[in-house]
Amino acid sequence: MSDQTPFPPSDLDGFLTLCAGRWMSLRSRFQMDASEQEWHSSERGEIEVSVSIEEGVPCLEVNPAEGGKSTLLFQANGRLSLDSAGTDQTGRWQLLPDASLELQVRAPNGDDVLERIWFTKPNLRLRSTTAVGDDGHPRQGSFCSEIRRVSRPQN
Repeated sequence: MSDQTPFPPSDLDGFLTLCAGRWMSLRSRFQMDASEQEWHSSERGEIEVSVSIEEGVPCLEVNPAEGGKSTLLFQANGRLSLDSAGTDQTGRWQLLPDASLELQVRAPNGDDVLERIWFTKPNLRLRSTTAVGDDGHPRQGSFCSEIRRVSRPQN
């Protein structure tokens, strides 16, 4: 992240620029139809996020340390293209007035997935995700807090 990046971001380019970097992540997942012992799990991880422009379209590439790269293309008309683990999906994106980014896609299993990403500080990013089935009932949810890895200042 550049020291010149405005905070909070006021447009998509600023938001995506703020996303770039190496992040330590803590994610809690909730599975609504799981057993009493398996309905919740937490995991720690690392992700690398990079930003580029492909044919004039902003692109976000997300690489978790354990593999499974995802590429998101943000069309100017609010259309979102997502390639995750070889599966292409389309959806919508919007930058909300509170400087959060909302992504909506239909999962391969038919669930509607809504993810909201926001920053409380330039180096602290939060994400929440919900998946709702065709019947309108929630199937799963997750909450993730991510802290940017930064280098120590050189003396």
